[in-house]
Amino acid sequence: MIESIPPFAYVLLAAFAVAVLPRLPGHLVAAASTAAVGVQALLLENGTFIDTRFLGFDVVFLNVDDPARLVAVAVSILATAAVVYAYETEATPVQTAFAMSYVASTVGAVFAGDWLTLLFFWELMAVTSTLLVWHYGGEAVRAGYRYALYHGTGGTILLAAVVVHFVEVGSFRYDATVGIAEAAVPLAAIGIGINCGFIFLHSWLPDTYPRPHVAASVFLSVFTTKIAAYTMYRAFPEGAMWLAYLGGAMAVYGAFFALLQYDPRRLLSYHIQAQVGYILAGIGLGTEVAIAGGLAHLFNNILYKALLFMAVGVVVYRTGEENIKNLGGLWNVMPLAFLAYLLGAVSITAVPGTNGFVSKGMILDEAHHIHNLEFGIEGFAYGDALWWLLLLGAVGTFMSFIKLGYYMFFHGDNTAEPADATPGQTVAMLTVGGFCLLFGLMPGLLFELLPFTDLLVEELHPYSTGHLTEGIVLLVVGFVGFFSLKGPLARIAWLPDVDRVVFPAGFYLGRWLTWGVTELWAAVDRVVMATAGASMRVGADPGRYAYRTAERVPGVDAAELPEGREEGTLRLRASAGTSVFLLTFALLVGLTALVFL
Repeated sequence: MIESIPPFAYVLLAAFAVAVLPRLPGHLVAAASTAAVGVQALLLENGTFIDTRFLGFDVVFLNVDDPARLVAVAVSILATAAVVYAYETEATPVQTAFAMSYVASTVGAVFAGDWLTLLFFWELMAVTSTLLVWHYGGEAVRAGYRYALYHGTGGTILLAAVVVHFVEVGSFRYDATVGIAEAAVPLAAIGIGINCGFIFLHSWLPDTYPRPHVAASVFLSVFTTKIAAYTMYRAFPEGAMWLAYLGGAMAVYGAFFALLQYDPRRLLSYHIQAQVGYILAGIGLGTEVAIAGGLAHLFNNILYKALLFMAVGVVVYRTGEENIKNLGGLWNVMPLAFLAYLLGAVSITAVPGTNGFVSKGMILDEAHHIHNLEFGIEGFAYGDALWWLLLLGAVGTFMSFIKLGYYMFFHGDNTAEPADATPGQTVAMLTVGGFCLLFGLMPGLLFELLPFTDLLVEELHPYSTGHLTEGIVLLVVGFVGFFSLKGPLARIAWLPDVDRVVFPAGFYLGRWLTWGVTELWAAVDRVVMATAGASMRVGADPGRYAYRTAERVPGVDAAELPEGREEGTLRLRASAGTSVFLLTFALLVGLTALVFL
């Protein structure tokens, strides 16, 4: 029976139930539906699928394999905790309904078995997540508009990639080893890369996620970017070194800008980019262990990133303060929030004993072991440069979370005594934190969910002496680095990111394009009305406008004109050609502008 029900269907029904039922029963239904996704994913065997006809094409709405199961289990754990957290953080039923529709479209994308189905749910994710942002109002409305523009653009480019893929391959079905068609690679990379937060395409991340309701940020913080990374795996199942190096650069870039932030959710948003960088590095390296490590890091990141947004959200919810310099000394009055933050922080910084330590170690190992291509500089190996980038990102990550914890919970004296997390918030956070520890202390449970399970169990030893030593050294360097550079980092906190240029440029470009299109159509309207007026006048008195003098119209003999018409004007004949040309030109320019808009 469960094999015939795609999981997105009952999650979508739960979204409607949340909107119409009383608040408590609605949230219970929502939590039950998200929990069922993980149960179903674990029960279904690899190769289970549901295919049908959609838009005239063969599509697969349910396709079960190891990567899909892995992501579905993570989505299920987090979404269930996030529903409980939303209920306890006074999220309205409408907001939770939008969040559940977002989860439904996410689940649909996870279990899609072909590019057309994926694209359908990809666009639904953009719509539902935008509604979730907009629902909060205020500053979230304009940020949500920019968010929608980014994701609409990315979806359009991905659509073009899928069309090219279909033309070249003749099918939308996934190929387990080939991925996207070669001709579609540039389009797919950019279209998916916008949602991944590629450098210079990432501005929507720190712009959007700090602005909606704190419970909405928990949902938003994990699904769009992680499904994009998962889709990147579907597009490049054998890896691509350009992707690995881009991931390494993202790890450094995101960690660096996170260090400059004092808005806690903006800081966490930059670390979404950094952590996706590690995932892409693993996928891009292309070895079995590296791909498994990238997918494991995707799984783990869904858990600890949302946990951090929950913990920070509790602080914002209780204090109303969104500048960490105005906080401090909260550890003793908000111990539960501090414990949740600590669990998330040690996981994302890969402290031994946590899930982040296991997956990040897999990626770092593979980056360090690849030496099969050199840049022409003796002794400078291909993998070494990526390894150093990832190490630098790891140090920056540790420094960032020392900073965030220091300013929120220890810096200065606490001048207020806000209430701690509610029981429901605590249960949601500690449940997710418990999974972070479970998969860190018992990595075999994580390996069982990954592809290449047998290989991982035989070859990987996460708690080897080398791994432990590397982890401890990174922590010490990060700790010393933060307190040594705390002053200089504070002095360069003004350093702008690309959004300082991109957003004003986009605003004025949009204004000019709107003005240009409006004026163009006004010109078209004037030409059309003038031509119509001339036509009406000709129809009313054809003789008056049918002739001009021989001197003004070459080729017309005045002797052939009827008497009394020599002084008449042939407005239609003299101007019709020009009018038609201008009208045609204006229409073509207008249509071109609309296409590019």
